[in-house]
Amino acid sequence: NEGNEYFKEKDYGRAVAAYSEGLRKKCGDPELDAVLLTNRGAAHFHLGNYRSALNDAIQAKKLKPTHLKAIIRGKILCHMELKNFSEAIAWCEEGLEIDPREKKLVEMRAKADKLKVNIKAVKHLQWLSSALCQESLLGSLVEECSIEVSERNIKLVLEPSNEEEEVSDGLAEISLDGFHSDNATGAKVHLDADGNLNWPVLFLYPEHEQTDFTVAFHENSRFIDHLMVMFAELPPWDLERKYLPSNLELYFEDEERAEMYEVNPEHTLLQVLQHERYFVKAGTPTVLVFVKRSPFSKKYFSGKKVHRP
Repeated sequence: NEGNEYFKEKDYGRAVAAYSEGLRKKCGDPELDAVLLTNRGAAHFHLGNYRSALNDAIQAKKLKPTHLKAIIRGKILCHMELKNFSEAIAWCEEGLEIDPREKKLVEMRAKADKLKVNIKAVKHLQWLSSALCQESLLGSLVEECSIEVSERNIKLVLEPSNEEEEVSDGLAEISLDGFHSDNATGAKVHLDADGNLNWPVLFLYPEHEQTDFTVAFHENSRFIDHLMVMFAELPPWDLERKYLPSNLELYFEDEERAEMYEVNPEHTLLQVLQHERYFVKAGTPTVLVFVKRSPFSKKYFSGKKVHRP
């Protein structure tokens, strides 16, 4: 009920927290859990956290296979936002098998068909950096949150130097599949009603040239909590099924020194941002995600000093 009240007020961050608290109670009622997952997925959707919203919808449907609301709100809408039109069409067809007269499914099936195009993925991380560095975004960042950021001892880099605009070899080929330019230019750090900062955070998966973008990462949220939601279902590009939350390592890169720092997944975003060598570039914290002790990570770390807790 608390989550629903926050949802009505469009306070989607608090709604996510309330629904998550309800799920942690493990009431044993599949029907109620399906509702909690569906509603949390809807709140994630409004925040722009499409991967998290999609995974909540998948879990809700497992608990209640005929749950049309989960199919429509979660799977189809998220796939549409991520421009995965083939997947959206497939879920529309599954929903129509449950209810052939569902008008919204028919409409979305037609829309997905119309929008199904071969979209070329953006190949350079520098595009994201330049997009995020637009004057309007950084102006909003400085105007709204500069004092709060300064008080937290968080170091910002608002105007990259020529050297910083160069993208390292390991990141240069990461594509931004499903990443919308309107998300990039519109997402910015903001204060919530309790005076806490919420940041847009970029997760990079160099081994597979993939990314995730979380629009509102609460500064007191732990990384492991986000990983548990993001990887509740393994992504389609993880063919070897290695990207389990317990099997992942997080790092940030100090490009100036060519050094890597491992991030404790139990730490909050604020703890990481306060690290003496962490610099927030273009208003968007970034972390790199690797499979533990993988051959790729060893190659990636080659020639770099790696700091581990």
